[in-house]
Amino acid sequence: MTDPMAEIRASFFVECEELLEVLLDGLQSMEDGLADSETINVVFRAVHSIKGGAGAFGLDALVAFAHRFETALDELRSGRLVADGEVLRLFFTGSDILADLVRDSRDGNPTDDALVAPVRADLEALAATTAVPEADTGVIDFQPMALALDLDLDAPPPPQADAPVWQIRFRPEPGLYESGNEPLFLIRALRDLGALTVRCHDDAVPGLEAMANPEAGHIWWTLQLETTEGEAAIREVFDFVDGLCQLDIEVAPGGLDLPDLPQPEPTSAPEPEAAPALAAPPDGGAATAPKPASTPPGEADPRAAAATPAPRATVRVDLERIDRLVNLVGEIVINQAMLSQSVEAAGIPPNSPVRSGLEEFLQLTRDIQESVMMIRAQPVKSLFQRMARIVRETSAATGKEVRLRTEGENTEVDKTVIERLADPLTHMIRNAVDHGLEANDAREAHGKPREGTVSLRAMHRSGRIVIEIADDGSGIDRSRVLDKAIRQGLISADSQLSDTEIDNLLFLPGFSTADAVSNLSGRGVGMDVVRTAIQALGGRVSIASTRGKGTSFTISLPLTLAVLDGMVVRVAGETIVIPLSAILETLALGRDDVRSFGPSTHVVGIRDRFLPLLDLGAELGFRAPLEDYADQIVLLVGQEDGSPAAMVVDAIDDQRQVVIKGLHESYGRVPGIAAATILGDGQIALILDPIDLVSRAHGCTRRPPVASDRIANVQTGRDT
Repeated sequence: MTDPMAEIRASFFVECEELLEVLLDGLQSMEDGLADSETINVVFRAVHSIKGGAGAFGLDALVAFAHRFETALDELRSGRLVADGEVLRLFFTGSDILADLVRDSRDGNPTDDALVAPVRADLEALAATTAVPEADTGVIDFQPMALALDLDLDAPPPPQADAPVWQIRFRPEPGLYESGNEPLFLIRALRDLGALTVRCHDDAVPGLEAMANPEAGHIWWTLQLETTEGEAAIREVFDFVDGLCQLDIEVAPGGLDLPDLPQPEPTSAPEPEAAPALAAPPDGGAATAPKPASTPPGEADPRAAAATPAPRATVRVDLERIDRLVNLVGEIVINQAMLSQSVEAAGIPPNSPVRSGLEEFLQLTRDIQESVMMIRAQPVKSLFQRMARIVRETSAATGKEVRLRTEGENTEVDKTVIERLADPLTHMIRNAVDHGLEANDAREAHGKPREGTVSLRAMHRSGRIVIEIADDGSGIDRSRVLDKAIRQGLISADSQLSDTEIDNLLFLPGFSTADAVSNLSGRGVGMDVVRTAIQALGGRVSIASTRGKGTSFTISLPLTLAVLDGMVVRVAGETIVIPLSAILETLALGRDDVRSFGPSTHVVGIRDRFLPLLDLGAELGFRAPLEDYADQIVLLVGQEDGSPAAMVVDAIDDQRQVVIKGLHESYGRVPGIAAATILGDGQIALILDPIDLVSRAHGCTRRPPVASDRIANVQTGRDT
């Protein structure tokens, strides 16, 4: 039997991930200069919601840190703190620590107080420097009295037309204070819903000599709220203190019936500042900005301007269930292919009811497959936010000023791809900051901004996802890379390499350009790990660099690891599947289209350009090169740099969806082969990785001479 509390706890940590994402979005907006009241409220609300939920589960370390963070953010909301560079850097660090505490609480790991304590102390010091001093009367007055409060003393909002009046009795229990919740924030959240009048009942407060527990909760409140939002919105405010208080909500029978109370005598205390931005419900729901004292004629109401559309309803589903659904859809695709092949073999005419029904089934299968793939697809935004933390930590470790720019955060890709991309991207981001960017003074000496830039972009291209990591640093010093590779014995001293081949030396195991081993680099494992991890996903990584201007790494990956559209071809009696996204066009070669090039290769002329001709059967080792390529079928496949390559096949059988079955776990990485699939007749076919195959091709399209011919050629002084 499942533990309901365990499910609620797991749901809380899932919500924490969403709130942390909202927190980072808000902080990034503030760093970009959008530090308006709504953005600040969103950031504050995210931290407050995490604290409230953590208190309900007794996560004391998380509650304590979130409370300090929330207090500092409240100073920002009140206008006593300005979101300048130093403050935002501390808030970003605080968000990183908060994420660590959430993860440690979820996994049951101990808290690293040596990491948390300094940031917590900095947040406390930040809040202390902006605290408003209270009037020093020398007396603490605990006289029992009924106190009416209005949270906006300057101009309370006018009553809403035809709005019912709700009476709320709110009595905190000791557990509410122990969990780190603050009644004032709840009352402020109610204040966002409409005109609010508050009465504080303190008649049960004992004298100081009899107060054994100051957090026992001796005071309670009666509140009257005039709003059209309804009871559900009111109860939503108290979600995180459910079970920690006595709460009674009902429609007030006689309207606003709280008596007028005498105003307190003026004191020497400073005049209250303008009312701070009001908190929204601690559950992370939509918020509205506070209404100013008056709205000038012709200007929009800020409350209406800040309104946000209601979020769409969502359902959280265990990932294992989605994986099982994906596998079942894959089986449907295989069975649909088997059924199509059986109908074809039976010779059923095209216009028969069976064929018509099969075509409808084919379309339905495709729609189901696309819908299921959309369920698994997620934006890369969460991954990019993790990389922002890597940039902050690496820049602090190297002493470099670095700014991360992101594009295409909403680009969607399979969740499995996102999870397995985290490690390679971490290596590449660290490499860009540590190796790619120059030191601050060196950048200024070369006429560059002192602050370096690392760009992280994601986009869809030709049925694949492309992620680019670029920096505006010094670029790759190819002479230094070549010299280092020779000294490390990775290549011979007389090697003649192109720029691309020199750049690819960075991916060799054990290669590093660092002069000394540090916490970030020098051991020669980073880029090798990157290439291995990306190849395991069926992807490729390439490098482009300009000396003095910067370097970019481009990762190309399949959108999904489950199903793809492919073209089924035959080569030397073998059936091969080529991803449809890699094929640019198909051609039938004429005798005049093929030209000899060198002793063992051919090129094909296509629209006033010549392309190398690759014999797929010979490249895969299925047969020797053909003697004549006239009347053969050629597939033009796109390479990483966009240029096409011509690949000869014997025949094209079909175009269909195929289910991807990985080979890496059983056979390791096979050059030129991405995966395998099961066809409609039960036959297993290999799925080609055409770009990898082209990059490794030997290009031989002529038969080698037989032994007797070679002997004759040697005797006459010639060799082929």
